Formats: sequence, structure tokens, C-alpha cells
Amino acid sequence: MSDRFALTGARIFDGADWHDDAALVIKEGMVEAILPTGAVPSGVSRAETGGGLLVPGFVDIQVNGGGGVMLNDHPDVASIETICRAHAPFGTTALLPTLITDTPAITAAAVAAGAEAARKKVPGFLGLHLEGPHLSVARKGAHDPALIRPMTDADQAALVAARQGLPVLLTTVAPESVEPARVTALAAAGIVVSLGHSDTGYATATAFAEAGATVVTHLFNAMSQIGNREPGLAGAAIDTGSFYAGLIADGIHVHPGTMTLALNAKKGPGRILLVTDAMATIGTDMTSFTLNGRTIYRKDGSLRLADGTLAGADLDMISAVRFVHRVVGLDLDEALRMASLYPAEAIGQAHRLGRFANGTAADIVGLSEDLDVKNVWIGGEKVFAA
Repeated sequence: MSDRFALTGARIFDGADWHDDAALVIKEGMVEAILPTGAVPSGVSRAETGGGLLVPGFVDIQVNGGGGVMLNDHPDVASIETICRAHAPFGTTALLPTLITDTPAITAAAVAAGAEAARKKVPGFLGLHLEGPHLSVARKGAHDPALIRPMTDADQAALVAARQGLPVLLTTVAPESVEPARVTALAAAGIVVSLGHSDTGYATATAFAEAGATVVTHLFNAMSQIGNREPGLAGAAIDTGSFYAGLIADGIHVHPGTMTLALNAKKGPGRILLVTDAMATIGTDMTSFTLNGRTIYRKDGSLRLADGTLAGADLDMISAVRFVHRVVGLDLDEALRMASLYPAEAIGQAHRLGRFANGTAADIVGLSEDLDVKNVWIGGEKVFAA
């Protein structure tokens, strides 16, 4: 296809509004314009979509694996490429491969791989999410408690250095293991700081928001819950307007009724956004895999350790969109924003991702009216066709 073309025949959602009888004009991997179909210049080639919807590509800021691999087990560029390819057929055009709590050596290898993936411009690679090791053992979830530890000066310096080679670096920390001053320093260095795997209270969580934390990792999971006298981290995520909060919308990690309560109560401008917390199973028929030497079993739509502890999610992004739209009852517009615009905002990338406007990336998902993924483009290049 030429460097300038127009996608026609579908309803177009630009992240705010729908456009009918319109064309999405792409030039050199970027969105140029949304025009009435009859206004497309004669010299621009057309690609007919055959109906359906064209929506901004999904942005997933928490992806542990896919395509049969986990970043923890194989912290290299090949694995990053595999993970990105595995999620593209489900509409994810930009993602943060996520490293769960591990050793300093594995963490360093993942950071080096991420920097190389950025240099190679791996399609779909957005940066890294380092989830741990500076968490709370009391809310460890599936993280290995032997590897959880407080942040040191050396750890802080390593994170700041890592950010230099990555387009985006997000790190999940717990107030139990990190002082507010460190959060302020990390945020000043351009690192997105998320609170998670924590038993902290409301007051401390809001203090960390003031220190520079702007995201909460997988809302309601591995955190202090809302109580009548102590709102906990979950309550702070909803009540503190500056927090964005990731939500695993599979109906297993969070009850649909709880999702509804949170969505109705959430203060802004920070929003609730969709994350998959996906593991190696995505795009495969595998029934088990290992993490930090422990076997995780895939059964009945969930992933669990032998003791029943949830270990990530067997979830892709289009399934999450369908769930919050069809089960929770959100308007499709809002469900799509939760998968694209809001995560892009949370990591400071809304100027180029999560919406269609002149100069944004031509990361596009073609959906059927039934919300099945038909086509996916990353940077104007088609990477999937059903």
C-alpha cells in the first residue's frame, strides 16, 4: 500500500465522536485527517473495509506475556516481539511488556531488552512496566515473597538510568517499600509511578499521589479494600482524582457490580482504564506454564497457582472491551476509551495514541458490528487480518 491512503466503508470513532460516511486518511504511518468519503482527494488510494467500525488501537499497560512466552522467563528482544505479535490480533497496537518481581539480574536483562526493542522499533512495543520488586509481602499475590524488598539508592538510580533508553517506563511500587521522596525523584525523571500490591491506608495513598504517583495497578486486586472507616488503597484510587486505575475486566478478578460502583464513583481527571494483566497463554492453547519456577494452571478462564491464588489473567483486550460494554453496561464509546485513550493518558502518550487526529499514530483496529477484530494496523502497516 502507498504511503498515503484512505480507509473507507466503516463508521469511524476518533476517541470522542463517531463519523459516518467518512474516510480515515493515513500518510506515512500517521493519521492525516478524517474526511467525508466524497472529499478524499483524487490522488489518494482507497482501501475498502467492507463495513464495521474503525477505532483507535488499544493500549495495554500491563502485559506479562503472550504467544507462549513470559518476559520473566525470557527477558530478551525476541520475547518482546513475540508478546507484541500475540496481542495484535486482539486489537492491542501498543503495550508495555511487564516484568513481575524478579532478581536484579533478570530485571537488568529486561531493561536492556526493552532498550534494544525501542532501538529496533518493534511494532507494538511502547516501553516497560516493572511490577515490583518493591512491594508489600502482605499483598504479594502471585509475586515471589523471597524476591520482594525495599527500594535502595542503587535501585532508584537504576530505574532513572533505565528510563533514558525507554519511550515509557512504568513501575509499580508499594508505600511499604518506597519512601515518598523516591517517588518524587522517579516522577521527576519521567517515570510513571503506580501504587499496587500494597496494604497501605487511604491517607498514605493520597500522600503518595501528592508525591508524584499517578496510577494504581489492577484496582481491587492485591490491595487494601474499601471499609467503613478505612477506604484503603482501593478507596484512594477511586476518590483521589489524580489517579488512573487499571481494571482487569474478566469477571473473575472483579465482580461486575463492583466495577459499576467504581466507575460511577470515580473522580477525575484520572480515569479507570482496562488492562489485561495477560500471561503467556494469550494466542495459544497451552494449559500451564511457569513463573519464577512455580507452575500456573489455566482452567475455566482463569490462571492460578496450585494453591488457588490468581496469577495474572487469561484475558485479551477486545474481550475486556466486550465485557465492560455487554456485561457492565457501558456505552461502547466509553468502553473503547478505557482500552485506548485513558491508558494513553495515564502514561503521557495521548498526544499520539488512543485517538485519531492529525499527527497521531495510525494504530487502528477494524471491528465488526459484533465487536470481532477484523483488521489491525500499526503505524499504517496492516499486521493482522481475520
